[in-house]
Amino acid sequence: MNEFVVSVASEAFLPFAEQICKEIEESAKARGTGIAKRNPEYIKQKMREGKAVIALTNEGELAGFCYIESWGHDKFVANSGLIVVPKFRMGGLATTIKEEAFNLSLLKFPGAKLFGLTTSTAVMKINSMLGYKKVQFSKLTDDEDFWKGCSSCVNYDILTSTNRKHCLCTGMLYDPATNKEEKNATEKQPVDEEKPVENNVKTVSKSIQTSISTPQAFELDSIYA
Repeated sequence: MNEFVVSVASEAFLPFAEQICKEIEESAKARGTGIAKRNPEYIKQKMREGKAVIALTNEGELAGFCYIESWGHDKFVANSGLIVVPKFRMGGLATTIKEEAFNLSLLKFPGAKLFGLTTSTAVMKINSMLGYKKVQFSKLTDDEDFWKGCSSCVNYDILTSTNRKHCLCTGMLYDPATNKEEKNATEKQPVDEEKPVENNVKTVSKSIQTSISTPQAFELDSIYA
């Protein structure tokens, strides 16, 4: 059984950029929807900025990835490009990566609203667990650069024909200001004793703290897991 280490990506992980882009493209093709391509240089930029989370096996093999991007003058943040290499799926790794990207987003952009667009029921389930709520598209960022990112999706004509009011994607939003009270209430409830899925994931939390404390010189919330 494979074990994984999940951490904030840095320049040390730049050699994985090409493979990450290929995984994103191939997974999007298999799903028949979503954003199909990412530029390796764009992925490298995210790593240099400490705005990405990467999962490797103990042998140093790429297992998964996700990055974050801010929109609307940092008022909105999205986790994008979430992938898990096919042979490492179905073990809970996608959830762990998403959780770390979520926490990284909150640390990098305190007070920002986290949002996403997705057609994946798996992403919706993970987002709901983190505190996201389903919302109308009008509640999401109005940053034109974000919406331009939808243009490579096969469903883009649906989005434009409805003036960005509807599409096959579901909009989801996490607002720290309104979710704090709900989160506190949830934490006081009894813990579900159902045995969790064992996924052998080791999260390198210290790497996130280091990334945030050191000055640094697209969701669509897709999932390919």
